[in-house]
Amino acid sequence: MTQTSVPYVALALRARRVKSELMAAIERVIDHGMYILGPEVEEFERRFAAYCGTRYAVGVSDGTAALILALRAVGVGPGDEVITAPNSFAASASSAALLGATPRFVDVLRDDLNMDPARLEAAITRRTKAIVPVHLTGYPADMEAILKIGERHGIPVIEDAAQSVGTVYHGRKTGSVGQMGCFSLHPLKNLHAIGDAGVITTNDERLYRWLLKARNHGLKSRDEVEFWSPNARLDTLHAAVLTVMLEHVDTWIAERRAIAAEFIARLRDVVGVPTEAPGCFHTYQTFMITAERRPALLQHLRERGIDAKVHYPITIPQQEAARALGHRPEDFPVASWLAERIVSLPLYAEMTGEQRAAVIDGVRSFYRP
Repeated sequence: MTQTSVPYVALALRARRVKSELMAAIERVIDHGMYILGPEVEEFERRFAAYCGTRYAVGVSDGTAALILALRAVGVGPGDEVITAPNSFAASASSAALLGATPRFVDVLRDDLNMDPARLEAAITRRTKAIVPVHLTGYPADMEAILKIGERHGIPVIEDAAQSVGTVYHGRKTGSVGQMGCFSLHPLKNLHAIGDAGVITTNDERLYRWLLKARNHGLKSRDEVEFWSPNARLDTLHAAVLTVMLEHVDTWIAERRAIAAEFIARLRDVVGVPTEAPGCFHTYQTFMITAERRPALLQHLRERGIDAKVHYPITIPQQEAARALGHRPEDFPVASWLAERIVSLPLYAEMTGEQRAAVIDGVRSFYRP
């Protein structure tokens, strides 16, 4: 019997579905020649803001730049502290550290993998300058509770929405709930460029005007630099691609959700599976299970041609870069427990029925041989 191969991603298959549209958009950029901050950038920003339900969006070079610029916009700098989740990608914390601030961490909830609001207030100090909840895997953090705490202490809440384009929290898209939302548009995201890209959303006109300058060397005109800032522009070519992709992202998310529902129904009796609380809409940028005997499970899946991943096996506080913070695994017991058990299964809209069955059978056969 031929083994069904299941790669973790299959980006070329998605591009193939809209290739004629992508090539037409790319050709328009090549033909008009405005490769830096061309009209496609503003068009994508307008459409993405409308999609998220915000007044403004600012395209930037990547998700890390989005976080750094957003933190700078609220005044984060040396000596400050920024609170985030310990189980995210490194950029959730490095964005603060690169500004001279200290990342502080609040443990997460086991059921949704996101920041535990009940632990947040205890982490706030007089030096706390921003709170950055992460919508991990495409599931929204409990923003209502987090915002109430932020408002009580006068601390801005910036959403790390890197993984959550299209995610909904009680009727509002992520990126529209906090003071700003920071998105990565990396190729592994549900909405992606052909390379690195990012975008920041906000309803605050003052922040919007500052961000437009901050992503472009701090220039207020062609010849005048108002403040020092890096080049963090979104390329016109990426904006053209993103505008095409945005037209299809809801269809792709619906397809992902259908596959996720199938996985959940067939796997919930053998592993921990994602949940979805009332009022929350999960986009499954990553389909993450919790599994006992993870190393053996991963080996079992590899032998069956299934490429599963772990996001992330080492929490941020336990990374070498964070050693000076002096954290132990027991400081964040839930995040540490998850780091030993989480597995990201392949899930993308273009999976065949045979591939979906292979993933399900691969996991089930390990626990129920």
